[in-house]
Amino acid sequence: MVSIMSIQGLERLEVWKKSNVLAIRIYQEVLPLLPKEEKWSLSKQLRRATLSIPANIAEGHGRYYFQETVRFCYIARGSLEEAYAYIILARDLSFIPLDLFNELNKDIEELIRLINGYIAYLKRSKRGFDEPGCQIYLSNSDEIDKVEELDKA
Repeated sequence: MVSIMSIQGLERLEVWKKSNVLAIRIYQEVLPLLPKEEKWSLSKQLRRATLSIPANIAEGHGRYYFQETVRFCYIARGSLEEAYAYIILARDLSFIPLDLFNELNKDIEELIRLINGYIAYLKRSKRGFDEPGCQIYLSNSDEIDKVEELDKA
């Protein structure tokens, strides 16, 4: 029962939907344009980074404590930046047309805003904060605290 609710909630989560659309778009519009000799390098790296974005948002969504969800959103945001770096490289190597790059750039900027907004929402809502075990998790989350301090700066 919980997994059905979680999956339904995931499919309504705007940040996940947009990240999934971006992954599909990269699969359909970018990867076919890459030269065959890039199949095992740039193509593989771009595919891996792109798939990681919605996958990490989904994994975080499946966690109960907000700190864990935030951590997976940070990973998704890092994967998005990595995918963007590969898309820039594909543009610079003239593997993709400039108009496609510009469209993807807009999509990526929007997705970064959505991820950052979702992180801010999670931090405000603190889902699971009062549940048993959360304080133990909090005492072991020094890394998350350090990242949150960097976000404030």
